[in-house]
Amino acid sequence: MNSLPVRETAVLAEDEWQARRAAHTARVRRWTDPHHERKQRGEKHPVLDFLFSYYSHRPARLERWHPGPGVVLAGESALEYLRWPAYTRTADGVTLDTAAFAESRRATVEFVHALLTATATRQPRLGCFGLHEWAMVYRQRPDQVRHNAWPLRLGGTGTDAVVESASIRCGHFDAFRFFTQDAAPRNTLQPTRATQVEFEQPGCLHAGMDLFKWSYKLDPATPSELVADCFELAVRIRELDMQASPYDLATLGYRPVRVETERGRAEYVRRQAAFAEEGRPLRQALIDLSGALLAA
Repeated sequence: MNSLPVRETAVLAEDEWQARRAAHTARVRRWTDPHHERKQRGEKHPVLDFLFSYYSHRPARLERWHPGPGVVLAGESALEYLRWPAYTRTADGVTLDTAAFAESRRATVEFVHALLTATATRQPRLGCFGLHEWAMVYRQRPDQVRHNAWPLRLGGTGTDAVVESASIRCGHFDAFRFFTQDAAPRNTLQPTRATQVEFEQPGCLHAGMDLFKWSYKLDPATPSELVADCFELAVRIRELDMQASPYDLATLGYRPVRVETERGRAEYVRRQAAFAEEGRPLRQALIDLSGALLAA
């Protein structure tokens, strides 16, 4: 492990860290406010609900700002951070007790570090064309389809035909486990939870979205600006994920990426490659963070 132990490196004046906290909260409320409003109306959103239902980081947690390791918060109002056991008081203010946090969450930190490090060593594999979403509705009755409030663009028969004519190569277990019983044997890979570290690769849309999950799994050690960066990338990846799905989401403003056509597949691969590149520095930041926590 090459990472150095995390040390206190900066003292933030009260007005400085409060400004950063306010900026973070305003940034993520672009997403959390509409989510709250939809919930109050009882309105489902097949694209954006995923960020708050599949992922377990509640909106209130996303809005909460943490500075991350190596930062001391000065001023009386910093004492409010002592409500969380990860924080401790110093002569200069309040800071994350990095060693105590790392010890209490060691298994999680070790797993995140191992998974992301292994993923970063691999070249992105492109060309799955988002067919995992198609495999999740393969041969299902209309009432069984997960997002059955929205029609399938090609209907049930047309959707099944795409699955049957394609080579499905999904290596992400948390996508594969939602395949229908009939679709699972059609996958060229059979990922399991035990092989997750072995199969994960940076071209996978779900691996890119999961950077958000790994960032909040290290909360409150992850600087909230990094959590927000990972969240915003996950939002945009999710949009492509569902644009390439069999659902017709035109009424929500999502133009389909028709992966059943050559042109649609080419667009999917271009955007998939771009997201893999965008995720690279975020993944490295989480590798550096988890490595430093293990060395603390």
